[in-house]
Amino acid sequence: MTTLIFGVGIGTFTVITLLIISVVLCCISSRTESSIGPIFSTFSGIVIIVLLLLPRGEDDANLSQKSEYPLFIWRMCLLLLLGLSTLGGLGFVIADTLIEVRRPKLIKVNDEFMEKVLNSQTPVIVNFHAEWCDPCHILTPKLKELTDNSEEVDLAIIDVEENPELVHTFEVKAVPAIIAIRNGLVVDKFIGLIDAAKIEGLMTRLKG
Repeated sequence: MTTLIFGVGIGTFTVITLLIISVVLCCISSRTESSIGPIFSTFSGIVIIVLLLLPRGEDDANLSQKSEYPLFIWRMCLLLLLGLSTLGGLGFVIADTLIEVRRPKLIKVNDEFMEKVLNSQTPVIVNFHAEWCDPCHILTPKLKELTDNSEEVDLAIIDVEENPELVHTFEVKAVPAIIAIRNGLVVDKFIGLIDAAKIEGLMTRLKG
């Protein structure tokens, strides 16, 4: 007699579980920039294909050939579900990658600054930020809003607590601080809270 789990066979339960885990991991990967989702989806696909190709034992030795047709349809449905779940997971990853192009660059270590800011082909507004700074929590969202609508200027957000060397290099005496960089050179600098008009003017100069 076939063993059942939640009313379905072991093989079916395994397939459904792998599909659910694949979708969840792909969603997580799209948020954490990890490749675990696509890798697990590939692994799940191989396992599921093997399970579908394995001959299924039947309790009734006199089972008629009519049962083969529903079995074929069942396997095709599982393959279709596998394909849709894999494409859905990859779609999350691709969509998040496209969004990441316009997402503010969060600089966490000094080594990233050279690559993401100084060597960037696009002008960058560098926002020196601190979690304990109340004006920073006013300025940073404003900068994100304005730069999100521009494809010609990027925004880099630097936590001063985690990057003291950059704070020293750019002589940041207070926060919030804004430094505009184009072609690896500082073209302007502001200390303190500034309004949207001044930010837009800075962006216009960087584009020119």
